[in-house]
Amino acid sequence: MYKAVFLDMDGTLLRSDHSVSEATKATIRTLTYRGIQVVLVSARPVNAVLPTFREIGIAESAPIISLNGSYIVERGQPIFQVQIDLRTVVGVADQVRPFKATIAYYLQREWYSEVRDGWTDHEQKIMDVPIKVAPLTELVKEWSARNIAPNKMMVMSEPPAIRQIQQHLRTIYDGRLNIYPSKATYLEVMDRAGSKSNAVRLVSERMGIVPAEVIAMGDNYNDIEMIRFAGMGVAMGNAPDDIKAQAKYVTDTNNNDGVRKALERFFQLEPAR
Repeated sequence: MYKAVFLDMDGTLLRSDHSVSEATKATIRTLTYRGIQVVLVSARPVNAVLPTFREIGIAESAPIISLNGSYIVERGQPIFQVQIDLRTVVGVADQVRPFKATIAYYLQREWYSEVRDGWTDHEQKIMDVPIKVAPLTELVKEWSARNIAPNKMMVMSEPPAIRQIQQHLRTIYDGRLNIYPSKATYLEVMDRAGSKSNAVRLVSERMGIVPAEVIAMGDNYNDIEMIRFAGMGVAMGNAPDDIKAQAKYVTDTNNNDGVRKALERFFQLEPAR
């Protein structure tokens, strides 16, 4: 019997307009009432997860896995985080500079960049915290004084550049960093311990749940390990074919209630209307 559901947000739970259908909300609430744990797992920072978390009726006690598993909160308090050391942050930024790309740096509920442009403006639409813009040398000095470092770096550019940057960074940092796209225009960079699969494992253990009792759904490359980890790994119909190949089940697309349809199947629910 499945006891927990871990849901990616963008491209999975959320439709293309960033909304959740009423039928999907109703299905999630039904599971919550039955005592099934529903956990949001996102590349987004906590601030950008909370509106959906509150809207869909998940229990307030449920953890939130943010920043691709690099920062987890429960009842508003951090229970796990992993950071990229500042020397590596500077090194990655230096390697990206020759390419036409923008980097955003995420620290818990804060975010930073060296520029404000169309990429950061797009991200600001889902963030309730204003971006702080400054040269990286100044940012590193501030972070060092506070004894903190980014949980995640996100490189934003057009798809051809993202593919080139991913290949370039992996030749340098393979085995030291997790580097994978969350969509064609975003490349996520985290410490090796920062991954959705590691976060799902940690949260499952806290709940006393084994992998066989877990359903995990996702649509992109940062979801692959989570899909493999779960007893029932589900790929969205809009996922690339090589992600679908890693899943035990492929549901409908995010724009056609794929999450709801999968949950109805695995929990034997009457279709929501």
